[in-house]
Amino acid sequence: MSEERRVKSEERRVKNEELKKMKHKRYTSPIWKILLLSLAIILPGIWQSCDDDDEKFTPPAPNTHPTQTLLMYMPWSGNLTSYFRINIADMKQAISYGILEDERVLVFFATSPTQATLYELIYNAAEGSCEEKLLKEYQNHPCTTATGITSILNDVKTFAPADHYSMTIGGHGMGWLPVNASRTSYPKASTDASTAPTYHWEVQDYPLTRYFGGTSSNHQTDITTLAQAIKDAGIVMEYILFDDCYMSCVEVAYDLRHVTRHLIASTSEVMAYGMPYTPMAEHLLRDIDYEAVSQTFYDFYMNYSTPCGTIATTVTTELDSLATLMREINTRYTWNDTLTTSLQYLDGYSPHLFYDLSHYAALLCTDSLLLQRFNEQLERAVPAASRAHTPKFYSVFNGRQTPINHFCGLTTSDPSTHHLATPKTKTNWYKATH
Repeated sequence: MSEERRVKSEERRVKNEELKKMKHKRYTSPIWKILLLSLAIILPGIWQSCDDDDEKFTPPAPNTHPTQTLLMYMPWSGNLTSYFRINIADMKQAISYGILEDERVLVFFATSPTQATLYELIYNAAEGSCEEKLLKEYQNHPCTTATGITSILNDVKTFAPADHYSMTIGGHGMGWLPVNASRTSYPKASTDASTAPTYHWEVQDYPLTRYFGGTSSNHQTDITTLAQAIKDAGIVMEYILFDDCYMSCVEVAYDLRHVTRHLIASTSEVMAYGMPYTPMAEHLLRDIDYEAVSQTFYDFYMNYSTPCGTIATTVTTELDSLATLMREINTRYTWNDTLTTSLQYLDGYSPHLFYDLSHYAALLCTDSLLLQRFNEQLERAVPAASRAHTPKFYSVFNGRQTPINHFCGLTTSDPSTHHLATPKTKTNWYKATH
């Protein structure tokens, strides 16, 4: 699989180089010069003949409406702020290569718990660089409420109206789990069980990895809140890319299925560096290439200092059909807890919270035909070409790298006995499948 991915990556690189050469030569070749000169002579006569007709020719208005606006959304996340700056710098580096055509890239960046700015990344062709254009400043903006997020999205629509919108979200992540308001801040490492870390971002003295939001509940946002905010803004995203841990779970994808066509995320923890935006940006803009996004992520993290990472793109329009089949399986079969120890987990928690969805279904369902239907639908929801993983995943919570033997690109918390998973029965996925 890795050799095949490397070959495809090289083919894309060669193709992109050829396209760049073609664009440069297109209007500078002798043939084009002759054609343009001929048109300059012929077209005035054509326009004159049109003037003689009853219905005069009206040239179309120039297309000033961008095809895509990408919002890099980075709410306050405390210890990840310096990494957000690296992410922005990487995106600016990509834009400085001249990859933008009709696309626009906006950044919402919270530099403190109370201050944030919205600005645009603009290509300076003369300098071959990328500049920041300030659009708006925010003070004490409520980034964890639907109303607050909707107002930001409305600002994006005002400053950069587009046919299509997409969004990257940076921060810590905990999948579908609701915000735990009882934990207002994280404790220091301790052997005392009462103050021991509960979440992976609370662990000290290990390589840092990336709720959606910060390290305390007052800066974290529930997925259902995000879904409501996007709906209220009247947007259906082309994709939402979570640059956060544990967000590629079926519970999250199902909650967002009506507000984004695609979900790009990791089943496991993401190293603090996050997504490699410099090589990935061209695949997130223009003709979006989800296979190339996964390939780029894979190539980067196979050569990273901690060579661990998982990524997948979910086609959200396929999730209702997947839920129907999961419900049929759950109606006929009950999970055997003795199988949990052999189930592929993708986190460092104990008990585990996030398990591979396809492996779970395979151990749960003994009807081969029903399981085949489920797997075929799962392939439509998460195409194999748009998912990738290194041989192992890393968790700061246990400080280990764990082999990946089963990987479909989506996790589920259905079989989890962790106390944090108790609210799973209230998720929309659980309600739709039980």
